[in-house]
Amino acid sequence: MSINELATMYRDKELELHPEFQRYFRWSGEQKSRLIESLLLGIPIPSFFVHQRADGVWDVVDGLQRLSAIFEVMGILRDASGTLLTPLTMTATKYLPSLEGKRWGANEADLDGVGGDLQRVLKRSKLDIKIVLRESDADTRLELFQRLNTGGTQLSGQELRNCQILMVSEDGLDKLRAMAELDSFKQVAALSDRNLEEQYDLELVVRFVVLRGHNNEGIGALGPMLDDEIIEIARNAAFDWHHEKDLFDQTFLLLNESLATNALRRCYEHGRASSGGFNVSLFEIFALGLANRLETGNALDVERIRAIHQAFWGDQDVLVQFRGKAGGDRLRTTLPMGRSLFGAE
Repeated sequence: MSINELATMYRDKELELHPEFQRYFRWSGEQKSRLIESLLLGIPIPSFFVHQRADGVWDVVDGLQRLSAIFEVMGILRDASGTLLTPLTMTATKYLPSLEGKRWGANEADLDGVGGDLQRVLKRSKLDIKIVLRESDADTRLELFQRLNTGGTQLSGQELRNCQILMVSEDGLDKLRAMAELDSFKQVAALSDRNLEEQYDLELVVRFVVLRGHNNEGIGALGPMLDDEIIEIARNAAFDWHHEKDLFDQTFLLLNESLATNALRRCYEHGRASSGGFNVSLFEIFALGLANRLETGNALDVERIRAIHQAFWGDQDVLVQFRGKAGGDRLRTTLPMGRSLFGAE
């Protein structure tokens, strides 16, 4: 199909880009300009996959980032609120340096505008579209998305997971975000800017929800397990999000009050924090261990938590046993250790 045909379908709301996904895509202006260069030069680009819904509308499953870039250049892309975005100002590319500073829709006399001839070439460019026609299968779109987006993606694991969750429950993702916004969680985790950019804070919330009640048996590869289980939770209308958030809040309020940033970092002797950053093994031991204790209804006061922490660090090499272990292997030790440490067995 030509880009012009796809643009018409998008304007007529017959092609759904899922703008709520766009927050997880991080293409730079340079990358978008290189895509336009390829199209203008006639260089083939990979196929696009769409899922045809029962009402005939196409949901873009793979290629959203590329189509978003094309529509942004054309000045027709809308954000999640329906607001029309400003046409992209392009940058110079290797073979088309004259694209520098150009933008779509400018007056023909405007030297900064993309000329009509280039606009026609782009609109007539053909894209290969693969259509999945199984409208009756509600899981087809999610399955296809998972298969097509597991290799070579520019998304972090959690950003990809966010898109999968959105496909089954926008409300579920909102609930996870609300937990990640808790001030005491932010203060205890104290994640780096890069971690936050890649949505690692949301991944920790997912780990909390999925792993908290998990026993240490039958744990395989961590990533696929998180994907599968959080999607099942998100689509479960009976899941008690209020209880989960309340337990999350209690856990991090106590950790912040008792240990602050020492809670999830390696410590020197006498409980003094090291210069190291967040440690996921300590999250699994202290955050999940304390949450499991709190769920029994037996609360712990601040002084008792500090005493448990100090006793834990009595063995200065306690974390050596987790070094280099994959998630599943590590969890088989950290989860029961946390339950034992906090008396939640």
